[in-house]
Amino acid sequence: QVQLVESGGGLVQAGGSLRLSCATSGSIFSISAMGWYRQAPGKQRELVATITSGGNTNYAYSVNGGFTISRDGAKNAMYLQMDSLKPDDTAVYSCSALADSRLFWGQGAQVTVSS
Repeated sequence: QVQLVESGGGLVQAGGSLRLSCATSGSIFSISAMGWYRQAPGKQRELVATITSGGNTNYAYSVNGGFTISRDGAKNAMYLQMDSLKPDDTAVYSCSALADSRLFWGQGAQVTVSS
């Protein structure tokens, strides 16, 4: 089992920045990849960014260049640095972890970008 807890969401003006954190616990050694997803009201959940245990990253086209995903093994945490935020980035952001062929989820963090 892997437990994930997000923090760092909130309200920000367009053009501003936020950093989301995802604290991990449990069977951390079995995690092969982690990622951030988001779901805006009335829309399907979409993948934002992923990072493997080897540090390889991948981004959705819509956030490429504005968001940065990273991990800190010493702190058992993953981050999403979000810069140049737009109102379209408003959503609930959730972190996920792939471990032993199972996908684990955090509870989600609200990010609201005002125009």
